[in-house]
Amino acid sequence: MPNPFVHVELQTSDVEKAKKFYQGLFKWELEEMPGMDYTMIKVGSGTGGGMMKSPMPGVPSHWMAYVGVDDVAASLKKAKSLGAQVCLEATDVGGHGIMGVFIDPTGAALALWQEMKKK
Repeated sequence: MPNPFVHVELQTSDVEKAKKFYQGLFKWELEEMPGMDYTMIKVGSGTGGGMMKSPMPGVPSHWMAYVGVDDVAASLKKAKSLGAQVCLEATDVGGHGIMGVFIDPTGAALALWQEMKKK
């Protein structure tokens, strides 16, 4: 598949409560990212993810799916031309990759992820 789902992320109002719940339910391995308020979710096989405190107060806790692309900026431009509303332009994520977020014409949010090229 040319653009698979590569990551899912829980943006929550209570990270500790979410960690306890999902570890109890699924036995996921969680790893704190040094220097970041971010917890990686390691699921063994399949698409992994992460957890973080919601950056937008008042927005209900929710899961966000990420699709892998070669060029976030170009994909956002194309999505916009097809009727999407871009709500986060291409943004560097601490040297790990580049992300962007749009709302599709039906009102659903989707994130894009571009892996940083290894030197």
